[in-house]
Amino acid sequence: MKVVIPRSALIATLIIACAAPAVAEDWSGAYAGFSFGYADADGPNGSSGSDLTFGPHVGYDHDFGNFVLGGELEYNRLSLNLGQGEGSLDSMTRLKLRGGYDFGSALGYVVVGAARVDSTVDNDTAAVYGIGVAYPIGENFVISGEALRQNFDDVTRSEGGLDSNVFNLRTTFRF
Repeated sequence: MKVVIPRSALIATLIIACAAPAVAEDWSGAYAGFSFGYADADGPNGSSGSDLTFGPHVGYDHDFGNFVLGGELEYNRLSLNLGQGEGSLDSMTRLKLRGGYDFGSALGYVVVGAARVDSTVDNDTAAVYGIGVAYPIGENFVISGEALRQNFDDVTRSEGGLDSNVFNLRTTFRF
C-alpha cells in the first residue's frame, strides 16, 4: 500500500516548520571550564612567536531575553618564545565582560576587559577585546570559540609594544 501525501500538505508543513521560532536557550547561571588554543605575538624589531595555550575559566551570565550579559575570569598558560633575545610570554590572565545576542540555539558575543601578561622580562596589563560564539551540547555543557586581541607595552627587552592574538576552543560546564 502506497501512502500519498498531498503536495499542499507538505508545503504547509514546511512553511509552519520554517516559521516556528527557535527555542531560546537560558544562559543564566555560573559556569566553569577549560580552554585550549593558539596564541601569536608580534613585538619590536621583527620579533614574533606562536604557541599553544591552555587553562581554566570561570564566569557568570545573566539572560535578559534576547541579550546576555556576563563576566569571566580566564587564565591561559603558554610558553611563547619571541626570539631575537626578546624573552617569552609565560601566561595571560583576563577579566572579561561578555555581552551578546541569544540566537536561540547559539550565543554570539563580544568581549571587552583587561588582560595581564607575565613574561620573562616584565609584566603588563592591557585592554582585551574580541568576539566569540557558544553552542550548548546537552543540558549543562557548552562548546565555544573565541578570538581575542591584546596590545601590551614594555614586556620585551626592546622598547616597543607587543600585539597578541589568542584563539581558544572551550568546553564549559554550566551549573
